[in-house]
Amino acid sequence: MALNAVREAILLLAVASANGGISMRVIEPMLPRLATDFGISISAAASVITAYALGATIGTLAYGPLGDRFGKLRMATLALFGAGIASLACALAPDIGSLAAFRLLTAIFGSSSMTLGMAYVGDRVSAAERQQVIARFVAGTVAGQSVGPLFGGLFTDLLGWRGALAFLGTIFIAVSAILLTRTRTQWCKESRIDSAGNPFTAHLRLLAFPHVRYVLATALADTILFFGAYSFLGPFLKLKFDLSLTLIGVILAGFGAGGVLYTMMVGPLLRRLGQPGLVSWGGAICCACFALVTLSPVWQIALPCTVGLGFSFYMLHNTVQTKATEMAPEARGTAVSVYSAFWSMGQATGVAAMGLIIGFVPYTPAIIGFGCGFLLLGLWMRGNLQRLS
Repeated sequence: MALNAVREAILLLAVASANGGISMRVIEPMLPRLATDFGISISAAASVITAYALGATIGTLAYGPLGDRFGKLRMATLALFGAGIASLACALAPDIGSLAAFRLLTAIFGSSSMTLGMAYVGDRVSAAERQQVIARFVAGTVAGQSVGPLFGGLFTDLLGWRGALAFLGTIFIAVSAILLTRTRTQWCKESRIDSAGNPFTAHLRLLAFPHVRYVLATALADTILFFGAYSFLGPFLKLKFDLSLTLIGVILAGFGAGGVLYTMMVGPLLRRLGQPGLVSWGGAICCACFALVTLSPVWQIALPCTVGLGFSFYMLHNTVQTKATEMAPEARGTAVSVYSAFWSMGQATGVAAMGLIIGFVPYTPAIIGFGCGFLLLGLWMRGNLQRLS
């Protein structure tokens, strides 16, 4: 495939991932409104976030083997259309249970572009250049995550949460149509793995390798610790400062801005710090930002702190992503799908765990505690990166 076609495909998959990032983060500023509309607690409303993360886990496990067998571009395009239909159904949900179910379906379909896009980059980009290209590809998801909280807060204030989710479904369908138009001629040129056996048994075969288990365990801990704390910053800011949902969305959008800033600086950072420095400094900065945003007596400190959270999270997380693309070059889609499933499962577990914890512990010590755990993970990774290779 020509270099320009590869670059265009990577760009389009990044755009699709941006839409997936919006979907992933759109609910957080909606939590207080969902709790009010359905007459439930914020912790109960957070089950919608958990459902999305579980759906992403299911989807990513499927898309890796399917992408290896039928083509990564084909599967991403078709799945995004399904995500659009499911997101439109979310707007019609009569209760929190049905909303969680439709969000789970949205995630099953919407998780395709990130997983298959990373595998596609791994297939087409050399190992020497891969971490920087992956960081820039992930900028699509990061940009979506940046817009997601702002989108959720602003459109919930203007149109209600139903209107926001309906609009999001329309975007999914539009992105799918663009991908179909621009990449369909490339589908037959993608490399595929033909296998007479069950493609999903490849997941179990990968787990036999120690370095794979270390990468997956790190991805699980990474997301439990970070998103367990980050997902409750919106409710924390609402309860402590009584901010509008739009303003909370702007503040939470700082996470995406910090991630984009990291993608712009990843090259110099790698040359200066190397992977050991990235993970240790990422853990330290993240812990400090969680402490500052929760201990500050004024809400204005929250925005630079969320920028710092996005920057520091990707310092550590981008290193884990790169290790994931190197786990099994002969079945890269399957390998990345297993990694992505553990990433999503960690997010679901972290949100659920924090939801239980804040029933007994105030927000501030709970969030700082998770931040300290992220610091310890970064320090452990600094001394154990060889186990992930």
